[in-house]
Amino acid sequence: MIRASFYLFFTALAVLSVFVNSFSNEVGSLGRSNFVTSPRLSGFTDSSIGPKNGMVMMAGKVANFGIFSPAVYGAKIVLGDAKLKKYRGKAVSLHSQAIGDFTAWAGAGHIRTDVIKLAKKNGNTLGFLV
Repeated sequence: MIRASFYLFFTALAVLSVFVNSFSNEVGSLGRSNFVTSPRLSGFTDSSIGPKNGMVMMAGKVANFGIFSPAVYGAKIVLGDAKLKKYRGKAVSLHSQAIGDFTAWAGAGHIRTDVIKLAKKNGNTLGFLV
């Protein structure tokens, strides 16, 4: 019963992510959605903004703002960052295990890593990774 509800939940989540992706905005120049940020002015280029000495500065992880982002921010306030990371890690572990079980059941174990990468991308689009 619990396993069936897990599969139903993740199937619904996959359908929801496809629905959200169909309405997502164009990806901006920094690899994130322009939903929250304003578009870059056309007169500026990356070379005019960066450091002049040729040193390359790497940007940190920038997660997309999605429909679940407010809930994640609320959980971060209520639970604290450490507890939220613990629960998020457990959820990711269970989700990866469910994907592995499903791909093994479907006889498609060779695409397990691709499906997990797609799940991470969809989680970022939905706003779970803020």
